Amino acid sequence: MNDLDPAYQRAAQLLAGADALLVAAGAGMGVDSGLPDFRGPEGFWRAYPALRRARLDFYSVASPATFERDPALAWGFYGHRLALYRRTPPHPGFALLDRWGARMRAGWSVFTSNVDGHFQQAGCRPAALLECHGSIHHLQCLHDCRGAIWPADAVQPEVDEAHCRLLNAPPRCPHCGALARPNILMFGDGDWNPGREQAQATALQDWLAGLRQARARLVVVEIGAGTAVPSVRHFVQQLQRGMAARLVRINPREPAVDAAGDVALAQPALAALQAIDRHWAAGGFTQEGSA
Repeated sequence: MNDLDPAYQRAAQLLAGADALLVAAGAGMGVDSGLPDFRGPEGFWRAYPALRRARLDFYSVASPATFERDPALAWGFYGHRLALYRRTPPHPGFALLDRWGARMRAGWSVFTSNVDGHFQQAGCRPAALLECHGSIHHLQCLHDCRGAIWPADAVQPEVDEAHCRLLNAPPRCPHCGALARPNILMFGDGDWNPGREQAQATALQDWLAGLRQARARLVVVEIGAGTAVPSVRHFVQQLQRGMAARLVRINPREPAVDAAGDVALAQPALAALQAIDRHWAAGGFTQEGSA
């Protein structure tokens, strides 16, 4: 696929004619920033060779049971990720989305399964941002003793990357002194505190309700969201059924779309976003109410 592909023209036309934009982002959104791809055991083990040696997969490590059984290993994994996400600059595609959203008469919002906080780090200004799996930048008690969630700003993990183990003291719950953990929905997780996610969901649903009332034309740009962990795809499917939104799906491995008017782009996130932006700039499209 190259810039001459008519799918890019169609995507640019949809965006130029939209009143509102919803970005639905999965793990593929972060790959162009240099973040690891955990797709399948091999992808996970490339990023964490110590866990390959121990024959521990993503589903085993990303679990509250690991915090109970081996806190140094659990915080070695999540502490490394926290430091990595903090120091990794988001790629320029985030700024493009923010610029597109600013053109929309009815604004834009984000639904993401990513826990890296990169939309916020990139300075994006959506009307609502829903992190459906939580955020690594927030903590909770391992046993959710008080229902509290607090920022992880004070956590400065020192990790032995060769063995994926935390070297310094792990964070503790300020209320009961028990081990703290990231406020992330893990596998087999009965103690995740969804309070922050629920507040975000309310804000997003209020925004969508306003679009329905105004009969606004909504375009969804789905980026790097596959079927292995289908949270983002399920949300997009529900949204299309409820609002007849048009879809631009960006996914190098699973780009297929169902509706004839939707767009499938089998490209990585940044390349596809930049190509759409070039078509939008060169196409001479008009949009009522745009700046």
